[in-house]
Order: sequence, then C-alpha cells, then structure tokens
Amino acid sequence: MPEIDPTEYEIAALGPKIKDVDDPDEIEAMLELEAAGENRDPVKTLLEDRLEKLTAEDEDIDPSEVDLTELTVADVANLVRDIDDADVLRDVLEREQAGQDRKTAKSRIESRIESIEGSEDEDGDGPAYVPPEEKYPELDHPTSEKRWVEGTVGGTYRDMWVYCETQQGALIDVSREMLGKARRMMDQYNGEATGETDEEAPTQDYGGDEDGAPEEVVAVLIGDGVGELADEAIACGADRVVYHEDERLGRFRHQPYTEIFCHMCRDSEFAFRDYHEPRYTLFPATHNGRDLSALVQGELDSGLASDCSGLYIEDAMISNPAKTGQAGDSKEFERILHMKRPDFSGFEYSTILCIDKPHRDFHPQGGSVIPGSFAVPDPDPEREGEVVEHEMELDESWFSVAVTEYDQLDDGVDLTGHDVVVAMGRGIGDDPTRGIELGLELVDAFEDAAFGLSRGVITSSYSFDGHVEQYVGEDRQIGESGQVVEPEVYVAAGISGAIQHKVGMDESDTIVAVNTDPEADIRDFSDYFVEGDLFEVLPRLTEALESGELATAMQEVSDD
Repeated sequence: MPEIDPTEYEIAALGPKIKDVDDPDEIEAMLELEAAGENRDPVKTLLEDRLEKLTAEDEDIDPSEVDLTELTVADVANLVRDIDDADVLRDVLEREQAGQDRKTAKSRIESRIESIEGSEDEDGDGPAYVPPEEKYPELDHPTSEKRWVEGTVGGTYRDMWVYCETQQGALIDVSREMLGKARRMMDQYNGEATGETDEEAPTQDYGGDEDGAPEEVVAVLIGDGVGELADEAIACGADRVVYHEDERLGRFRHQPYTEIFCHMCRDSEFAFRDYHEPRYTLFPATHNGRDLSALVQGELDSGLASDCSGLYIEDAMISNPAKTGQAGDSKEFERILHMKRPDFSGFEYSTILCIDKPHRDFHPQGGSVIPGSFAVPDPDPEREGEVVEHEMELDESWFSVAVTEYDQLDDGVDLTGHDVVVAMGRGIGDDPTRGIELGLELVDAFEDAAFGLSRGVITSSYSFDGHVEQYVGEDRQIGESGQVVEPEVYVAAGISGAIQHKVGMDESDTIVAVNTDPEADIRDFSDYFVEGDLFEVLPRLTEALESGELATAMQEVSDD
C-alpha cells in the first residue's frame, strides 16, 4: 500500500505531492490504486509521467548510441546538459541534422558546445552583429517595419512612471499602493532615508542616477477630469504628475490610452523629460491595467512581468550568453527592477528581470502589481510636486466604437477590513453545501468576520444547494486573482496553500489552518495547524467560540 492514495486528491493537489516520490514501485502502486478507484485519465497521465522520469533517471544513456528520433527536444536538452565532451556533442549535432533536424534541439546542442569551448573569436568580442533585417531577409511580418524595433541601444533612461487607474472620478486603492511603494523604492534608490521597511529586500542605494541626480516618481493620469486628482497623487508619493484630460476618455479605451501613455513617456517634449524612455513603469494588475500594461510595454519594445506582489531594485549577476554576448562570461547588470510573482505551478515564486542584451535595450523595465500587495500610504498633504498637462491630437478613428449603454456592476463583497476571515477550499468536496454551511456558521460565531473562498472552489464543478449558492462567487475569491486580506485571524479550512492563495492572505496576523494532510503547504506559514477533517473540526470550533472555550477546543482538535 503506497503512502499516498491518489484517489484522495484532486490533480492540482496531487502534483506537488508526487514530486517527492523517488521510488518507481511506489508510483506503480499509486497507478494501480487510481485505476481500481477513480480511474481519472489526467491523474494516470500525471503518475505515468512521473514514473517515466524516474525510470529514465535509472538508465545510463550513452549519447553516442541513443536514438535521437525517440527523444523530445526537452529530452535532448537534458541529455546534452550532462555532456562535457565537445566532440561527443558535435556527433550528436550531426545525427540530429541528419535526422529530424529540429531547430530548437540543434540550438541547445550548439549552446552546450559553445559553453564548453567558449567563443571561437580570439579577441573575445564575440561574433559580429548582424541586424535582423539582414540576418533574416525573408521575414515578412509587422515588427520588421516597426519604427522602434532595435532602435535603441545605450539609451538614456530615468525615473519610475506609475499609471494611476481611476474609477468614478477617484484613484483606486492599488494606484495609491503603487505610488507609496514607488516612493519608498526611489527614496532608497536615491540614498535617502525612508524610515520605513518592506517585507522584501530593500532597494539598493545608488545615490541617484548615473550623474548623481535623484530620480523621480512620475504619476500618469488619463481620463475625463483626472487633473483634479493630481494633488492626491503627489500626497501619496509622486514627484510629478502628468495628466491628459478628454471627455471621450471617461471610459477606458485600449488604443487612445496606449497612444497617450507612450507619447507622454517617449515622444513628448516636456522640459523635465531629458531622456529617451522611463527606466521603470508600474501598472495595476486590474482588468484594464493588465490590458494597458501589455499594450504599452509592447509598443515601447520592452518586456512585462505581470501580477507582481514584490518589487525591489538592485544589481544582478547574469551569465546567460544571450544577455552577456559571450558564452561562459558573467556580467553584472545595474539598477535592475526585481519583480516577484507567483509562478504557474502555484507553489513557488519567480523573480522576473527585464535586462538589456547586446545591440538591444529593454526599457522601460515594467510590471503590473496585484492589488493589495503593498500598504496604502498615509497621504502627506504637505508634499510638493509638479503638475504637467499633456496635450496631443487624438485620432477620431480611436473612438470609432461608441458605447451606447452599459450597466454598473454591484460593488461585490469586500472582504477587507474585518477582524476575522474564514475561507473554505477544496476540502469541502465530500459535501460542498454542508462545507459552505459550516464556514458560514463559524463566521456568525465571530463578532466581525467575513466569508471567503479559494480559487479551487470557484473553478470546481461542485453543485451547491440554492440557499448557499449566493455565497459562492468570484467576488469572494482570495488570492492572486482575487482579494488580498490582512485580518487579525484568518481561518483556512481545506485549503492546500498554493502560492496564488498565499499572496492573498499571508499578511494576516494569525493564520489557523484545518487540513487532513499533515504535509499541506499551508502548514509552513500557519500559526496554528489543525490536522483533521473540516467537517468535524469546524463545528467544534464554532461551538467553542459560542461557549467561550476556543483555546480548549483548539488544544483538543490539534495534535500540535
């Protein structure tokens, strides 16, 4: 009997579990259990892939004899990573060229050869640069004629530009969050004492730009009547506010907003803008902010790190030859914005860097920020700053689609500002309706509590009885794509603890987790972990709260 019974897990929770299983026999036993039980094809595929990886690791593959046609590109990459003999690699390359001749596979082999031998260029300058239009004359696509592609090398960049989204004539909270965070980063960047610290690494002290002049936070406002918000943006941390007003911009529109932002930061003739483009740009990771950030960064020929929850600026040592220009070399890149975000697996963080490469600048370094990631600053009405109105002709074709009618959505459920939040996860799967009922009963037992859900419940196919359906909606979702909460007490019942959920609640003062799995990821960042079935634990917690004996109940239901 294997230690892990796959029939007790959803596939999203099972994946992280089997990563630590290194015994092929254990995986085979799990496959047999799944086939005899739930018999889910995705789960069997997951287990088979793990089994194939483990058995492949046990085989001693001879690169001079392996049949490359039986390997995927990923298999080839893994194979050549462990080969240190350039002659053997050249043999593999010749056989790939004579066989499937896959471009990506050949590139991996050639890169490995180059990393072993280094550049053949004796002067160490690397291969001669060939412009893309000469290297690929057969290309025929929009970017081949785009004005700014490969148009900037060694440009001048300064300041951090922050797009401040508004709704119904007011700055939304994440706009103020970004201004406060940008203010702290640029104060540290300029060598000014902030008196404040953030959870993530502090920004490196550069003493200002390359000439020692302080760099600034520039707030961008676009819309109808947004100039009235300039003083608030300055009070929240901006040194300068650039705004564009037009009654046609009362609702967000992709093209005019993109054209205006790019003209402001790249093509305008403002007296203060003595540089090519901003060094950094920040956008809110809202529906509109996500759209605008991608469009702007694409138009400015740079990259974008979306849905970030952590930001800091420091130097970075990079060895990627695509960035250094020389295989085997390492190069230190200065003033790099480190953008921390949950990765696609949901159980780790990735830090995204936007770095120049030879013959190609990647600026601005840009990211979008998950609402709730940073504290909303206390406005300083005494702060002074410059307000600049932006002017440009707006093409009528940008407004060719007219919005004739629309509905104002309800504000939804605000889970922030409560003393307690009770959140339910996929652990309610055995009886979804009863699980919701138990969570609501626990909420009612507190004086000031709100009811939330993990994304797993929102995206599941659970069936709920009518009297609880109103409590199951996206407006109650907590996490990266939902709300971010910081209550005094956070109760997570049946939630595994994926990073996407963690970023929405890990600033809570006290986290109480209830889970049947003693190895659940949420245990690592919980203050109290109750190993048990939520259907048994929650009623006892509710009863204890109502009788004033919570501490005793917690001791009874937990082995810890």
